[in-house]
Amino acid sequence: MTTKLIVLITGANKGIGLATAGAMARAGHTVLLGARDPGRGTAAAAGLAEQGLDVRFVRLDVTDQATITAAAELVDADYGCLDVLVNNAAIPQGGARPPSEMSVDALRAVYETNVFGVVAVTNAMLPLLRRSPSGYIGNVSSGLGTFAFLSDPDERFAQYATMLGYNSSKAALNAVTLIYATALRDSGIRVNALSPGFCATDLNGHTGVLSADEGGAHIARQLMEEATGVFLNENGGTYPW
Repeated sequence: MTTKLIVLITGANKGIGLATAGAMARAGHTVLLGARDPGRGTAAAAGLAEQGLDVRFVRLDVTDQATITAAAELVDADYGCLDVLVNNAAIPQGGARPPSEMSVDALRAVYETNVFGVVAVTNAMLPLLRRSPSGYIGNVSSGLGTFAFLSDPDERFAQYATMLGYNSSKAALNAVTLIYATALRDSGIRVNALSPGFCATDLNGHTGVLSADEGGAHIARQLMEEATGVFLNENGGTYPW
């Protein structure tokens, strides 16, 4: 029997975040669907709840400390702890233009969500994660932020190699992930980077080779395997071992 987890996912009203929320809920967990827009977040959570899934909207804008604090207080009051935090919220940089054409203000805006937002949410949720018997933090990253790609771009994705904002923010996120993993090593909280693959989403103008549902299912499999040791099959069910 799989232990029912309390899972918070940021940026989960659409795309990979929504698909991950659905996959984790179908695996039997309580999912707190974080979104900055109350209308869209409520509608997304209601759509999953109508399928009989345990999903609840939580207003959470990763660039707004007040909503982050309020979300942590809600989780504390209603659940007492948090088992899994998925830092999924991210924004693109508005096209693959040369780095010389990106303003510092535009670069800063990408970092506010993709890096600083992750740190802000993680720090707010850490006291709740510490109360879990097996706390887990999954940061949704991208192959575009790996040094392997940045130093020798795969020709299939060479057009994305000069995206200063998105790529460097994901490289920074990878470093943030490793630093938290080291700092929390003795606490029992595990921290890892998660990759959904090249999915068709708003971030890339829906040019990816995988669907958002496929990406979300892949993220959910990683979460289940790493956070609980339970393996999901291709239909979203759990294997019997």
